[in-house]
Amino acid sequence: WRSRRAPRYVEQSVAAELAPNGDVVKTETVRRLTGEQTGLDLSRRVDISADIFQDAATWPAAAPWSPNDFRRMDEKDDELFYPKEQPRLVYHIDEGAVAALTNYYKREIKPGSDVLDICSSWVSHYPYGLKLGRVAGTGMNARELSSNTQLTEYTQRDLNKVPTLPYSDNSFDVVTCVVSIDYLTKPVEILSEVRRVLRPGGKVILSQSNRMFMTKAVRMWVSMGDQDHLELIGQYLKYAGGFGAPKAYDISAKGRGARDPMYIVQSVKA
Repeated sequence: WRSRRAPRYVEQSVAAELAPNGDVVKTETVRRLTGEQTGLDLSRRVDISADIFQDAATWPAAAPWSPNDFRRMDEKDDELFYPKEQPRLVYHIDEGAVAALTNYYKREIKPGSDVLDICSSWVSHYPYGLKLGRVAGTGMNARELSSNTQLTEYTQRDLNKVPTLPYSDNSFDVVTCVVSIDYLTKPVEILSEVRRVLRPGGKVILSQSNRMFMTKAVRMWVSMGDQDHLELIGQYLKYAGGFGAPKAYDISAKGRGARDPMYIVQSVKA
């Protein structure tokens, strides 16, 4: 599959307007980036685990946070922020960060893997032409999910309201979450669910940049910098239980136009 030369982007027709009965009234063409042919240097893969998790031995035995740490500036229903009538068919990271993440997935996700993308949208950033098995997605907006051509199935779910995953135990080889864990108000519960649906030896890949919807990110996240964010994700994994020691990587693209950093926190189900 890697021998196929991927285009830089794929044009896709999606529903732009629906009638009350759900029929498509208007379509629009969007461009889905493949992460290929960018001209950027995607070779960076710096293991920053020792720096990020240098204090792991002194982390408390139990999760130290209060409910206040997970409050947000905007506590209104998330469905008002992600209205079903207005899918966001846009990118929240630049092309360099997209390419860096896709390139990382090439090395980490084996062909034929069963994969789950949580907090998903109209793109999942999996490599173009990679033949996967089951590719499930959960996300806030059903219209975004229905436009994601990499998914074989999807479930619309607000994980802040219902912090469970609608899948059987030991169903997936890989679970991904792209620049979204900062919006979860029950991240430890969700990662416990991730552990449950992963097969033994399966991996969770949590990617993060430096952008956010500040009013929807949890309070303690907003007050932190990039390195503290990565340590926090590692702590989420610890308190979820059942994962090996987390690893952190800086995989940021280098070259003209690459501005957004891209980081990974990854762990394996024990």
